[in-house]
Parts: sequence; structure tokens; C-alpha cells
Amino acid sequence: MKDRMKAAFLTLGCKVNYYETEKMMADFEQHGFQVVDFHESADVYVINTCTVTNMADRKSRKMIHRARKNNPNGVVAAVGCYVESAGKEGERDTQADLVLLNSEKKDAARRVLSYMKQHGMAAAEGPHRGEERGMPEKTVSGRTRKYIKIQDGCNQFCSYCTIPYVRGGGVLSSRPAEDVLEEIRQAARLGFQEVVITGIHLSSYGIDCSEAKPSSARKFVQLKGAPLVDLLQKVNEVPGIHRIRLGSLEPRILCREFLEGLSQVDKLCPHFHLSLQSGCDATLRRMNRHYTAEQYREGCDCIRRYYEHPAITTDVIVGFPGETEEEFEMTRRFVKDVRLADIHVFPYSVRTGTKAAQMDGQVSPDAKRRRTEILIADAVQLKTAYMGWFVGKMEKVLFEEVREIDGHRFLVGHNERYMLFGVPVQEALANGYHENQIVQVEIGRRNCLAEPS
Repeated sequence: MKDRMKAAFLTLGCKVNYYETEKMMADFEQHGFQVVDFHESADVYVINTCTVTNMADRKSRKMIHRARKNNPNGVVAAVGCYVESAGKEGERDTQADLVLLNSEKKDAARRVLSYMKQHGMAAAEGPHRGEERGMPEKTVSGRTRKYIKIQDGCNQFCSYCTIPYVRGGGVLSSRPAEDVLEEIRQAARLGFQEVVITGIHLSSYGIDCSEAKPSSARKFVQLKGAPLVDLLQKVNEVPGIHRIRLGSLEPRILCREFLEGLSQVDKLCPHFHLSLQSGCDATLRRMNRHYTAEQYREGCDCIRRYYEHPAITTDVIVGFPGETEEEFEMTRRFVKDVRLADIHVFPYSVRTGTKAAQMDGQVSPDAKRRRTEILIADAVQLKTAYMGWFVGKMEKVLFEEVREIDGHRFLVGHNERYMLFGVPVQEALANGYHENQIVQVEIGRRNCLAEPS
């Protein structure tokens, strides 16, 4: 019997993309492929692309071309947001044999096999059952943390963003609770300790299922996150899962009712990623964000009433059209005042077809670069101050892998607040620590590590 054909995958972008890649990996395994690392020689390469910024577009193109170099005779399938966005603009990367939209990811293996048959290429050996239906033998996130997508679509239509257009055109879609719970039970049976609940606009979970008559925007405010809280309380009861982590939340969901419900989910990690984008109200209005800086601050204050030293992290766009030096400085002051644990900083990226691309007052590349560097330096200071709180305390660390950092090997993992800690490998071995184990570790300065950029 000939060897199984090989399929390699590479994922760019958000947690939802990582989840969908694992679904594709499982599907390819069910169709007889062996999943291998992307740098290896494979018969098929699948690149799950991203288009959130110009940099993401460039990385997507680069990885498509790298796949072609890895095996000039292999099949290169480009899927997801970048190719969907490029297709709307009439572009197509000639290095990709197949281009699949987000809605076509679920059929990726079948479409690749059909392409191979049409072009006289060898087909896969036949169905091969993985460890458990729907779960790949090889996963993107290892065997400690499992991404679970519960929602798709976004109807917020921020003026700088193309995602609503490439993710369902603004239509929201929520998965049934029992479907989600069964997938999490499968993850627990396979040994995953932690699940990350994610979606394109996670806070909208359940809005499309509500019988309420108002518009989606009004439903969002009226429901106060109740469908999401109800689901999390059920996930909390799944045996074998010890941590529940949330993806990015909409700041407006952070009301008393929502946080009271969350506080009853005892496995929930006190880590909240709340996209800010700007600390200036005028900029937020131009962005078509649906809150003010003060409302964001109130949400952070509300979190802190329910959780001790929560990790509140965010995204900030610098150099948005019309942003003055004064507005940028307002953002700098704001992120320091609200004591964020970490900031992902992005220079504004023009996205064709968005309202922001047509706005006056486009900021020069040099100014965007300089502001980005300044805010990244601020973010380093904020994160260092936040992590200093843990020194001398006992923290539960979920060990994930061995990494070499500054010439030294550490067994590393994250605590509940998603801060990275490490123990020197020899010390870890002496104490019997191993991957996929949650251990109480006394934190010293040497244990506090920085995430790789």
C-alpha cells in the first residue's frame, strides 16, 4: 500500500482562523491525508489567510509563494479573508491553484481532491479515522488549549474594517449550545485543559437567536450578554476542562448584569481583551466605534469590582485619518490611566472599499511609524508594571512547551491572566513538571517572561 498523501497547513490572523484550520485538518485526515508541518514537503498546502491589515495581506501572499517553493508540483490552496477580499477587487494570486472563500472552508478537502482528480494527480489513500471525529490528530494549538468558535459574522461596520464584508456581509450566526458543548466534551476527552471561546464578534453570540423584535444594535444592549453567560455557565460544568478563556469582547457588553453572571463561572480566567482602538472620542466617532473612552473606562472599572488584578488587554490603531498629535497623546494618557496589562499596537492600514480609505487627513507613514514606536514603548512599561504584581505570589501555570529564551531553555506556560511564565528545564525536571500540567509556581523575577513578537 502506498503512503498516505501529505497536507500541510499555515494559519494567519485571528483565533477563529486557528479554529477553522483545525477543522480543515480533521477533514483532510478523514479523507485520507496525513497532516505534516508547513515547512515539510507535502502534496497539498493550505494557507488560511488574513486581511485585517496591509501587513496581513503581504504575509498571506508571502506564505502562498513559500508553499509553491516548498513543492513546485504540489497543490496550493489559499483560503479565507485575504483571498476573499482580493477576489472582490478582481485580484488573484497566480501561485495558488485553488482559492476558497470562508464559506467554502468546510469543503476544502473535497475540493482539493476534486482538483487533483481533474488534473490527473494521485488521490488520497482513503478515509482514515482520526482520534475522534472532528478532532485532528495534529492540532494548531497543541494539546493544552483548544479554540472553540461559537459565533461568526460582524455587523458593527467600523469605518476602517473589511471583516464584515468577508465574513458573511454583516449577517450574524451563532452555534447551538449543545453543538458547542459536545465539541468541548470531545476536547476534554482528548486531554485539553483549557478552552478559548471565540468568534468574529463574540459579544453578539445569541443575538440572531433571540425572539426579541428590535434591531441587532438594540438587542445587543438589551440582552446584556445573557446568551453568552448562559453558554459559559454550561461549559463550566464540563468535566476535565479546568480553564475557560474568552476571546475579544465588545466594551459595551461590560455591564453589572453581565459581570455578575461571569463571576459565577468559576473556571473563567480573569483575562479580558477589550478592543479600544483609540482613547480619543473624536477618533472613535470617525472609526464608527459605538462607545466613548469614558464608557470604556467604566467597563474596566466594572471588571475590577468583580475580579482581583484582572488582565485587561487591548488593540490600538495609531495614525487613523485625522488623528492629530493631541489626539494621539490623549490615547497615550488614557491607556496609562486605565492601567492596561498589554496593548497590541497597529499603525492604521488603508483598506480599499472602507469609508476610512476615503477620509481626509491621511497621516503620513513616518508619523504613523513614530507614534507606533512610542505607544509600543508605553505598552512595554505597562506590561512590566502589571507582571510585577505576581512576584512573590503562587500562581497556577498551565505548562505548554519547552522554549529557548536568551540562550536558556524553559518549560513555559500561562497563568489564568495569560501572562507567560517559565521554569528552567532542569528545575522543571527535578520537580516532575511536564507539558499539559497545571502547577502552583512561586513567581520570582526570573520566571516572568516576555511573549515573542
